[in-house]
Order: sequence, then C-alpha cells, then structure tokens
Amino acid sequence: MAHFGNIKSYNQDKGTGTIIPEKGGDALPFKKKDLQQEAEAPKVDQRFSYETAEVDGGHKRATNLQMQAEESTHEEQARNQQG
Repeated sequence: MAHFGNIKSYNQDKGTGTIIPEKGGDALPFKKKDLQQEAEAPKVDQRFSYETAEVDGGHKRATNLQMQAEESTHEEQARNQQG
C-alpha cells in the first residue's frame, strides 16, 4: 500500500534520510537504495510516495520511494478534498 510524505532530511554523504508521513506519525528512515530516482538527491519538503517495511525487530522504515510530480500533488489534494 502506497503512503505519501515529505522529506524531512537527507544526508547525501551517508545516503540516508527521513520522511514525514502526511497522515501523521513519526518520521521514517530510508536509504539511498530505497529511492527509485537514485541519481537525484531528494530535497527537504519534496513529496514522495513510499511503502513501509519492518526491520530491526519491528522498527518501520520507508522503501520504494518515488518522487511525486507537482501535477500529481494537486490532483491528489483535489481528490482528498472531495472525499
């Protein structure tokens, strides 16, 4: 199931970052290998879709992150407002 969130931080040297879920909750860590567009470093506040996986004894992390285009963001917001 795809979730949506905004990048909270990304350390290009370490290849790790965190994403904040749109529906609330704690920021989830992710690694560069989890990004679908690995060549492009994510920027703070960029919107991504992602999936979650449990690692290290039940801790969640974001996987399969895909950057969302501006158009998709507006369409998604319109759908959410309509119900």
